[in-house]
Amino acid sequence: MKKVKIAFTGPESSGKTTMSMWLSNHLSCEMVSEYAREYLSVNMDYQIEDLNAIAKEQYLRNSAPNKLIIDTEMLVMKIWCEEKYTVCSKDILALYKEQEIDHYFLCKPDIPWESDILRENPNDRGRLFEVYERNLLEVGASFNILSGSIEARKVFIINTLKNLNIL
Repeated sequence: MKKVKIAFTGPESSGKTTMSMWLSNHLSCEMVSEYAREYLSVNMDYQIEDLNAIAKEQYLRNSAPNKLIIDTEMLVMKIWCEEKYTVCSKDILALYKEQEIDHYFLCKPDIPWESDILRENPNDRGRLFEVYERNLLEVGASFNILSGSIEARKVFIINTLKNLNIL
């Protein structure tokens, strides 16, 4: 695999971590996990400044010079900030514009919701999926939608990466 950055994005509980872990293992390359989980595990009462700190650290981790499978990136931070505070901070917007992702897999929330103390949006995943898709289209990102069972997603990912000459 070339030195590329593949990111999984989408609403909560849509398979991002599951697919990131699988692809990282499958390709024997580094996975960048979601820093927000580390941060919020000790500070669940957060403000917009906390989102800025989370985004900055996630951006740094995602910017490593090797091939990476990325569980969470700046689009997640942008939409999270907009949903929570109705506007996105300038810091997160700047990081979103600067990030370099070669290909995104947008995870459709057509798998069962898994409750988690850090998750906040169990009832509007479909609407949020459309927000993610609209954002990716607006910036002309290279992306594919992942849907269906985990096994179907795995086959689709491999075929997509082969077709993009990434594998």
